[in-house]
Amino acid sequence: MTVTAIIVAAGRGTRAGGDIPKQYQKLRGIPVLQRTISQFQTHNDISNIVIVMNPDDQALFDLNISVENVTCVAGGATRGASVLAGLNAAPSSTQKVLIHDGARPLISHAVIDRVLDALNDAPGAAPALPVTDALWRASDGFVTSPQSRDGLWRAQTPQGFDLAAIRDAHLKHDGSAADDVEVALQAGMPVRIVEGDDLNLKLTHAADFARAEKMMEHTMDIRLGNGFDVHAFTEGDHVILCGVEIPHDKALLGHSDADVGMHAVTDAIYGALADGDIGQHFPPSDPQWKGAASHIFLTHACQRARDAGFGISNVDCTLICEQPKIGPHSEKMRVEMARLMGMDLDRVSVKATTSERLGFTGRKEGIAALATATLVKL
Repeated sequence: MTVTAIIVAAGRGTRAGGDIPKQYQKLRGIPVLQRTISQFQTHNDISNIVIVMNPDDQALFDLNISVENVTCVAGGATRGASVLAGLNAAPSSTQKVLIHDGARPLISHAVIDRVLDALNDAPGAAPALPVTDALWRASDGFVTSPQSRDGLWRAQTPQGFDLAAIRDAHLKHDGSAADDVEVALQAGMPVRIVEGDDLNLKLTHAADFARAEKMMEHTMDIRLGNGFDVHAFTEGDHVILCGVEIPHDKALLGHSDADVGMHAVTDAIYGALADGDIGQHFPPSDPQWKGAASHIFLTHACQRARDAGFGISNVDCTLICEQPKIGPHSEKMRVEMARLMGMDLDRVSVKATTSERLGFTGRKEGIAALATATLVKL
């Protein structure tokens, strides 16, 4: 079946506090909405993603969210209107939809799988957790009576449906429902409950961010990769290192522009992903890469990381040479590398050392570079 995920992120989220809506606030350094989108982008059964956003947030979205191959639509005055806008934007090939709160960034592939599996033989399905705490009714701050918890569940998202059925249900609803299951039930559509996940909390108040970060300590997927590259000197009048042209009495020899530092960082990212190396992705036997700028390789590796659901936490590159002197140029290199990778400057390190005149670098025959990259699952 063809599945479209509709991520609803048009709300204001004022209860969470902060200067910007909660979906654009950062959770462990990554915007909440970015984390949410990534969980669906990296799921093999999701064909399309529609993001429903407040049109007033376009600048915030462009500044904070990095996505490709998604459709963005303007939300409405109510949640129901926003969901309907998302349903109407789903591609015509869509058979099933998953409607998810943008403020639930810790949604797992396992929960998505359970909802999709249930949709194979039910028109609607949603994750939930049974209520286990004692329940009371109250008035004026005092308990008036106990409330039975039998048969009560805590609803979560994504809530999955047959597209045509849920769109028709929304068209007939007055838009006041708390979620899409309520809309479906009013239309007479049965909804199957699947097992939810305690990690799949909705960020509502400021304290929820701290709670989510605590949960992430036990679920984080951290990858470390190393890269190493060497290029010999040849005739020329400059070298390119980490994207910066440096005057020198020689050039570096290579099939591309021979940016040894950028090559090492690129291979470190591929290594963290267990995704081969530059030579596999850009074979030197292919003439189209002759003299190519190395930023092509680096941005490709960064995109592969994003496509796999990872953010690059930091990179560290060490250039090993006697000449040219790296120190006067290292800050400019950091700035260029951070720009290309879309990272904060304080997460990019470029430094240099010599080999104490030992080996080929000590004999000034070339430059070597060693790099490390840390990737964190979004």
